[in-house]
Amino acid sequence: MNLANYISDLLYRYECVIVPKFGGFVTNNKSARIDALSHTLYPPYRQLTFNSHLKNNDGLLANYISSIDNISYQCAVNYIQFEIDAWNEKLKSQELNLNSLGSFNLVDNQLHFEPQQTINYLTSSFGLSNVMRAEIERETVKAPSVKSIEPKIIPLVEKKASNYLKYAAIFVIGLSAIGFGGKYYQNHLAEKQVVEAKKQQNLLEERIENATFVITKPLPALNLEIESQKKDYHVIAGAFRFPENADRKLKQLLEQGYKSRILGVNKWSLTVVSYGSYATKEEARENLSEIKNNVAKDSWLLIQEY
Repeated sequence: MNLANYISDLLYRYECVIVPKFGGFVTNNKSARIDALSHTLYPPYRQLTFNSHLKNNDGLLANYISSIDNISYQCAVNYIQFEIDAWNEKLKSQELNLNSLGSFNLVDNQLHFEPQQTINYLTSSFGLSNVMRAEIERETVKAPSVKSIEPKIIPLVEKKASNYLKYAAIFVIGLSAIGFGGKYYQNHLAEKQVVEAKKQQNLLEERIENATFVITKPLPALNLEIESQKKDYHVIAGAFRFPENADRKLKQLLEQGYKSRILGVNKWSLTVVSYGSYATKEEARENLSEIKNNVAKDSWLLIQEY
């Protein structure tokens, strides 16, 4: 696998991948957009750019190559330098095309980068493709004409109320009077019940205030340990193809006093083992520097939630 493919793999997980003594590939998240001319909907994506001023080796690319190809860190650094020399030599006479990244041209000793447009490095947009829609033509609907209708005039005829209607009205008034009296009696009874219930409530509260409670066997206190911070910064001891090697490395680090653990299996089926996990990048970099100087030079920093 050539150097461009290693860089492409890392761009799915990191926003910046630096190629030592050459430059850095940087991605920026872009939201979905609609092209009004072509009527095409484009999903969210990561825009790929190149910064020629980012040339310092941060160890990310070399550590990744070392873990994938199972070679030493220094061999990975030498491989990267060999590839960069070949790139620079080719740029002197022709265009440099890098698979899945883009193309470079050298104009007046300045690098010009043209990114490719076929790969979307935003993993949350995997499976989403461009959608084209036809232009919608709207029809104008005319409102139907409404004919005015003149209402018919119906003459009013005065009718005399019959005697049985008068008796029915008197009977309804009598029932209303009886119902009003019954309602008044029910309200009076309900008020009396409320007063009695309030007296009983006051007596109960007075007894509770005067009561003394003794607990012979108190419940034990609960000690809850709450993790206050998330630890997303990990100093990596190695990534192993065989799980038994990862277990052996974990046991060795625990015996040496490290708060080591297995972070899981990455997408290349490698089991990742850490020296320790930290809440802040500063604390992680400080421990990484100490481990590189005193224990293992090929250790590296991983920023990932677990």
